[in-house]
Amino acid sequence: MAGRHWLFKSDADTFGWTDLKRLPGWRTAWDGVRNYRARNFLRDEVAAGDGVLFYHSQAEKAVVGICTVTKAAFPDATQFDKKHKGYDPDSPRDDPRWYAVEIKIASEFATPVTLDALREVPALAKMALLQRGNRLSIQPVTNEEWAIVEKLGARKG
Repeated sequence: MAGRHWLFKSDADTFGWTDLKRLPGWRTAWDGVRNYRARNFLRDEVAAGDGVLFYHSQAEKAVVGICTVTKAAFPDATQFDKKHKGYDPDSPRDDPRWYAVEIKIASEFATPVTLDALREVPALAKMALLQRGNRLSIQPVTNEEWAIVEKLGARKG
């Protein structure tokens, strides 16, 4: 996959892989991010064509598939929606504080790659996801890490 690589975390109970597969064209705005560092990745670095490892961050704790970024940063509409939990009354419309990107499913893993399976691979020891205290919902992934996770996900059984 061309471009940079990322890992996007999602709580499957809130919005998971199955939810994304139900949407038209298997695409969605990746919105609701309310951490400044993660926002900066979305706004300044994530680009159309980049690859995304879709990670379920709660009960399952596994990478379940690959998405492609189909639209680079745009203002996150949820920040202006008073009924949305991501509403930010201090974010001005003419200089929005929060950003989203659009993603689309590229492929589903034959086998979800669990957090435990990732920890067992010495070459992934420096992966951001595996670092103590790193809870960011948007994380960069190196080319080497991407290739390893993709190979693990392609395995059957």
